Amino acid sequence: MWGAAPPGKVVIMTQHDEQVTDASPAHERRPIRQLLAASVGNAVEWYDWYAYTFLATYIADQVFPKSADDSLVPLLSTFAVFAVGFFMRPVGGLLMGAVADRRGRRAALTVTILLMGGSSLLVGLTPTYASAGVLAPVVLVAARLLQGLSVGGEFAASTTFLVESAGPRRRGLFSSFQYVSTSAGQLAASGIAALLVATLSDGQMDGWGWRLPFLLGAVLSLVGFWIRQGAHETHQVPAEPDARPGLFDALRHHPRQSLLICGITAGGTIAYYTWTSYLPTYAELNTGISKSQALLAGTLSLAFFALLQPVGGLLSDRLGRRPLLLFFGIGFAVLSVPLLKSLSGSFGSLLLVSCAGMVLLTGFTSISAAVNAEVFPARVRAAGIGFPYSLTVALFGGTAPYMGTLFKEIDRPGLFPWYVAVICLASSVVYLRLPETAHKELER
Repeated sequence: MWGAAPPGKVVIMTQHDEQVTDASPAHERRPIRQLLAASVGNAVEWYDWYAYTFLATYIADQVFPKSADDSLVPLLSTFAVFAVGFFMRPVGGLLMGAVADRRGRRAALTVTILLMGGSSLLVGLTPTYASAGVLAPVVLVAARLLQGLSVGGEFAASTTFLVESAGPRRRGLFSSFQYVSTSAGQLAASGIAALLVATLSDGQMDGWGWRLPFLLGAVLSLVGFWIRQGAHETHQVPAEPDARPGLFDALRHHPRQSLLICGITAGGTIAYYTWTSYLPTYAELNTGISKSQALLAGTLSLAFFALLQPVGGLLSDRLGRRPLLLFFGIGFAVLSVPLLKSLSGSFGSLLLVSCAGMVLLTGFTSISAAVNAEVFPARVRAAGIGFPYSLTVALFGGTAPYMGTLFKEIDRPGLFPWYVAVICLASSVVYLRLPETAHKELER
């Protein structure tokens, strides 16, 4: 039954307890703190994820030595580096999404940041193969499992938290900070790794230098944890446990929306991983540009990309989500092939192609959190987003570098741009049929 309560409060009386929940919208209470809680934590998450990528060669030398006699070691090496993290992301999206729907967004965000901090610490303390034998790669695989679980869960929880924290006509703007913080984490990981490589000798990097970014990541995770403790919960959890959604309720009761998330995401994720992660390698393989120039172009374009995100979010709040999605999808469908074929091997050419792609990509990344959140009802929003999104990322985004390398190995490198274009075209068909949700009220 309903009882009396102070203004702005709802008192829910049950047979066994009384629960007081602040019913005022999150955007009316400390919106900057809400934005900071999601963004800082997300940046830390992605800093840890990308630190592993940038330092993988040093880790491999110490944990997966080429001279190892045990045939299990190279198998574990391949499994750990290329598969485990992306395999666990859909699992994390489902599990942590369910926690966010059943226990609240803040509870899930707390779990994901602690998982990432723990996994980062585990990587930093991983023994070498010389000292621990096959236990070393086993520990690293376990850490990578936790990282994948955390990153998959982080997107599910932070996406819903960001969008639910936004005020009227501000969901696109808040959504854009998902990729602002992701890019900040990637740039921080890249910068710290580059600084260590430049200042330490090869022996120092092999011995202990590669561990420092992960130990720093564990400390930064505690900072993110502290910031998130002051965040305001955006989801009113049912008082009765029986009324809370089950693990697979989103898939069972909203299959169309789940497939819609896959269609929305497929083109965006392959374009994102191609332009932000694989493009420097693609240029090296196909144009002969030096590794240092390729990485510099990639870093500059990524910083440019981060600055574009709020612009895209604000435009979507004014013009709607669908125009930006079509700008992205049709743009990549038409321009992927000419852009990638125009790479000439010069720094200027790569930088121009990188930045042009980032402009197009902003049409998707700046609003993907808002679009996803507006598809599902609040009761199953986090799990509904988390699983299909992370599964699609694993299938299309995570495999983009390998598909590009595969086409090169079979002497058909020109097919890769067409592969990207076709998938973006398929997503554009989904965008054409997508209802416009920018100016509708978000269910809370």
